[in-house]
Amino acid sequence: MKAGPHDIDRGSQRGFIVIAVLWILGALSALVLIYLTYVTNTAVIVAGSTDRIQAEAMVTAGLELTALQLSGFSETARPSSGTFNARVGPGRVFVTFRSEAARIDLNAAPKALLAGLMAGLGASPSSAAAYADRVLAWRAPTELGDDDPETSFYKTSGVAYAPRHAPFPAPEELWSVYGIPPAVIERMLPFVTVFSNLAQVNVRDAAPQVLAALPGMSPEALQAVLSQRGDPALDPRALIGLSGGEGVTLESSRAYRVAIEAELADGRRRGSEVVILLLESGDEPYRVLSWRNNSDGSTAPQRASSR
Repeated sequence: MKAGPHDIDRGSQRGFIVIAVLWILGALSALVLIYLTYVTNTAVIVAGSTDRIQAEAMVTAGLELTALQLSGFSETARPSSGTFNARVGPGRVFVTFRSEAARIDLNAAPKALLAGLMAGLGASPSSAAAYADRVLAWRAPTELGDDDPETSFYKTSGVAYAPRHAPFPAPEELWSVYGIPPAVIERMLPFVTVFSNLAQVNVRDAAPQVLAALPGMSPEALQAVLSQRGDPALDPRALIGLSGGEGVTLESSRAYRVAIEAELADGRRRGSEVVILLLESGDEPYRVLSWRNNSDGSTAPQRASSR
């Protein structure tokens, strides 16, 4: 029996409805997948944010404990370095602190100390002296304006900026000092600071690379200092004589570099390196000068502070 025109129309309509239903089901499936993806990603983000917030809270607790320990001493009796660990909530913090006097201050160190560091890190003595001159000229104030020789040097070198002619606000500004090879700057950064405000370095805490930069320091004297400075029975003043006396001190800075590793309850660890300035008065025991999260490499802008 032949299908009539009305039967054909009804068949077409049923086919159209089936296709429409399939399209709707496909769209609903896509929406469900999108929603599930959103929920999954949101859960991951929330979990990561929770861990980060918890780790930052533990780091802050580590800073508070460090400041509490250090503030309990007089200026002369305060330890220049130390380490401790403590339980914080469900986790634990591992803390190492060291006075910034262990590093060479870019704003206070003399030419000989700067040049000695660069030479010890691989630059030739003549090149190291020239690089040190560039650092001194960058930080030196001037009233000559465009007539300043260092400013003219930058202009004739094709650099689009002039020297700061003021203290370095952060060690990373070394990258802007024209004429120093990047490899030298990269090697210098772990050993320099802008926060100690001292022309000398603390002989008890300085890294071997820093002690080797001291004027007149011989390999034999360096080994003697390194081997004896850990002896609690040794009079610390003897270390000054062993190192030659020039460029060293037993004085500490009120700025401390604090390395904090926060161990979460599940055993994962997140680390931060914070430089704080101990305050003698006011409502706050310390001020944060710089903050770097080792897990993500982020660095808060460093700034010099009057001390």
